[in-house]
Amino acid sequence: MPDRWTLIRDILVLQLKLLVDGLRDLILVPISLVIGVISLLKAGNASGSEFYELLRAGRRTEQWINLFGAAERVYGPSISDERFPAEDIDEMVSRVESFLVDEYRQGGVTRQARDRLDRALESLHKMVLRKGKSSAGKE
Repeated sequence: MPDRWTLIRDILVLQLKLLVDGLRDLILVPISLVIGVISLLKAGNASGSEFYELLRAGRRTEQWINLFGAAERVYGPSISDERFPAEDIDEMVSRVESFLVDEYRQGGVTRQARDRLDRALESLHKMVLRKGKSSAGKE
């Protein structure tokens, strides 16, 4: 176990890392929404590339911040903790998504929601295209 001064240092460093992590999240929320909408409105095979590049950049900052790195320094590399589920949030979302896809295929309520979302996205896409054409005509 580390001495008292190392513990104090690690407590202070964690607070700094939490601040940096929170600021990063505060910045990423609006940026990810804007880039996500831009990616949705983009046509073709390259749609979404900006969004996934943002995710890669976010992953790099997550590794750089290394929020809980002090625990590895003291205890070594982490081994799966049995008190927490083995799956992460992405895996849980995949399970929920699979359920919803099954419901959609069976003609459940999610089909109506998807149809409405598809119509809304298509309307938004058409509106952006019309606005772009009208802006180009004014120049």
